[in-house]
Amino acid sequence: MPIAAQRTPEACFADLPGYPFAANYLEDLGGFEGLRMHYLDEGPKNAEVTFLCLHGTPSWSYLYRKMIPVFIQYGHRAVAPDLFGFGKSDKPIDDSTYRYHFHRDSLRQFIERLDLQNICLVGHDWGGILGLSLVMDMPERVTRLLLTNTSMPFGEEPTPGFNTWRAENRRQYDNPVGSWIGSRTPILSKAEIAAYDAPFPDASYKGGVRRFPELIMRPENGALSESAREGLETSLASRKWLSTEWRGESFMAIGMKDVVITPERMEWLRQVIRGCPSPFPVEDAGHYVPEWGEPVARAALAHFGLNA
Repeated sequence: MPIAAQRTPEACFADLPGYPFAANYLEDLGGFEGLRMHYLDEGPKNAEVTFLCLHGTPSWSYLYRKMIPVFIQYGHRAVAPDLFGFGKSDKPIDDSTYRYHFHRDSLRQFIERLDLQNICLVGHDWGGILGLSLVMDMPERVTRLLLTNTSMPFGEEPTPGFNTWRAENRRQYDNPVGSWIGSRTPILSKAEIAAYDAPFPDASYKGGVRRFPELIMRPENGALSESAREGLETSLASRKWLSTEWRGESFMAIGMKDVVITPERMEWLRQVIRGCPSPFPVEDAGHYVPEWGEPVARAALAHFGLNA
């Protein structure tokens, strides 16, 4: 049965600062027929390396507008999808549609549909949580990791910052997305903050925004909810695989002022990933590290030897 969804009018995305990229769409992802997924696809299609840029909540591919030009400057391909419920992708109307495996399966279908190879997985927030869980399923495709303030939850106690974020999200059916991101990213202009609001003309479009904090595999009052338990087994298996089987290269950039996924939590993740080197600290950055993306992208390319 088709999933009921709505589509943000294209007029909402007029004149976005720093986002000159062409829109691409897929409507035939297996198991998601009828839902249209938007993605950016910049640089040569036959490039040796593809940077797959995965956003989290409540952002969208706009988050990577500063990193993509650096990747393609050196001849690489950059692909950045919008998760269902975000950006220019369709937004299911029923909040309960947004579950861990709904997002994970759609990303897997997206990667296979485009037949992406030699992937450098660029993961932030939920983009990292979901993306890292897929590496064990397609080790022949993913050869590098570029991670910014993300995690692989295993049922640990939340940070105080995460609890604050979840509580704020619950209090507001119509979460003010732009002001939320802007308050944690002081370098943004008013026009850039408005760009983060663009996908959501009203609260009915924000099901994904409302649901993501409930999906994280972290307890509340000592117990995991049903929605939080859904991805726990997959996350634990992924952690084990990355700590023992991962053979690729890794680069980690940490926003040192993040109170949701703190530098200490990022160090936990670094120790999980086999061979992950010391991180690249971004001293002035909070949670939304890709907003400081140009120096992060250049440092990652230098680390991987892909800046020739």
